[in-house]
Amino acid sequence: MELKAGDVVMLKSGGMPLTVADIDGDDIECVWLGEEGDLFRETLPRAVLEIALVIPNEHEDDEDEEEDEEEAHAKVA
Repeated sequence: MELKAGDVVMLKSGGMPLTVADIDGDDIECVWLGEEGDLFRETLPRAVLEIALVIPNEHEDDEDEEEDEEEAHAKVA
């Protein structure tokens, strides 16, 4: 498994997505946000990680579209 900084990974045993911050041989430094918005950083062995399948949050896309529509209406007025 070839990893680079910025890749999104998960523990093979499950859990939340982690972002690769740095790689030093088989030591992978990962960062993630906790449930309350706290930033965590941990170095994990490559053997416990796998590439995560990231699916965009549809709700976030809906909010972006609403903001775009509001901006368009504001420009017309």
